[in-house]
Amino acid sequence: MTQKHKIQLFEEKKVRTVWDDEKEEWYFSIVDVCAVLTDSDYQTARKYWKVLKGRLIKEGNETVTNCYQLKFQAPDGKMRLTDVADTEQLFRIIQSIPSKKAEPFKQWMASVAKQRLDQLADPELSIEQAILDWRRKGYSESWINNRVKSIEVRKALTDEWDRAGVQQGQQYASLTDIITREWSGKTTRQYKSFKGLKKESLRDNMTNIELALNTLAEASVTEISKSKNPKGFRQSAAVAKEGSKIAGDARKQLEQRVGHSVISPTKASDYLPPAEDVQSLPENDDE
Repeated sequence: MTQKHKIQLFEEKKVRTVWDDEKEEWYFSIVDVCAVLTDSDYQTARKYWKVLKGRLIKEGNETVTNCYQLKFQAPDGKMRLTDVADTEQLFRIIQSIPSKKAEPFKQWMASVAKQRLDQLADPELSIEQAILDWRRKGYSESWINNRVKSIEVRKALTDEWDRAGVQQGQQYASLTDIITREWSGKTTRQYKSFKGLKKESLRDNMTNIELALNTLAEASVTEISKSKNPKGFRQSAAVAKEGSKIAGDARKQLEQRVGHSVISPTKASDYLPPAEDVQSLPENDDE
């Protein structure tokens, strides 16, 4: 499974989810769903699910038997295995939970699933949603423009890696790490640690100049790859190092001129306004 984790909100309550690219299916944390439907906290919801799960297993409920576990970040910050269910399984489990929120939650689940499928059919919808999310969080328009451009450049790079026969997953991550290290002087892990990040997106916490340099690195790698036509991971790794060095040299020249490092420990939470201070934006321009 190619996992893409995302925290979804239902009536201001967090529901941890993961998208399976291969099956084109959402998986939901069952404990989080129990917390929503019973209007309880995390620990209470865990106990509720434990009791309900035991009862359903005794009843021979195949839906519970077929559920499996994925790692999610728990409230204490640690990654822990959590029972998950796909949309169909969750509909059946919800039937066993007496709650006034059951029907609204089912409608919300269906909406989440439809939205993702619409985005797959039209990738522009996904970018438009991301732009709305960034605006709600308080990012500047100049930062958003840079971030959107970085997505376009990244897509061109991954298309080139696909053509070269690079495998998604670990090989993608290794090449990305080479690029990050060559232009910034830090591995991806070191970079995130420098900014005090854990599971947050590094790119969503870059400054404008950091985004620009990262985009230059990836665009340079893409163009050199098109020119040299590498095959497989090893040759693509050499191209990644060569191309990203261009951005690394640009960073060093800039730092010599300004007299300080442009790799900043600043992260989004340091300069974005608190969530309660961000003015709510309409869902679309018609409202």
